[in-house]
Amino acid sequence: MDLLTSTTPLNLWQDVIKNAENRCSITLKDELEVYLISLLMRYTNQPEAAKHIAATAFLNALHQHHAERQVTLQRVGDQCLLFTGLFPRIAERRHVKINYFVDIGRSAYAAISHTTNDLYGSLALQFVVLMDVLQSIRPYSDLLPLEAYEQWNELGSKRARQALYDYTKAMPLKK
Repeated sequence: MDLLTSTTPLNLWQDVIKNAENRCSITLKDELEVYLISLLMRYTNQPEAAKHIAATAFLNALHQHHAERQVTLQRVGDQCLLFTGLFPRIAERRHVKINYFVDIGRSAYAAISHTTNDLYGSLALQFVVLMDVLQSIRPYSDLLPLEAYEQWNELGSKRARQALYDYTKAMPLKK
């Protein structure tokens, strides 16, 4: 594990994300990296974020006025990204696959995206890549073989593919 010696929260999160990117061999676009760092800074002191039910908030947002809907959908997308990246065991405790949070998070970001080239469109398209980076904050994968296979096969997770290789010493192929 790398020793991080940054003196400010911003610099610390930048170092954490850069190390995670290096660990999983992913280079994020600057806008996505900045968003991820600000997301981590925003939610550092908000443990209550894990208590919300994403699907209910997503459905409620669809009936809100435009500005309020944008904020709620962003919060839903952010929470799903945090769940999948930092707390993937939340899905297991709720008896759903991690794909559930990925699908809701992608949908939330896509719903507030004006084009696929804007920030939220990029967040929706790169959701699994961002999840991989967040999961790579931990130096070792805690994915079980079947979880790794599902995340690689169903979501295209590069980190899960590497976990499969670590288990089997063979690269999986899709049919």
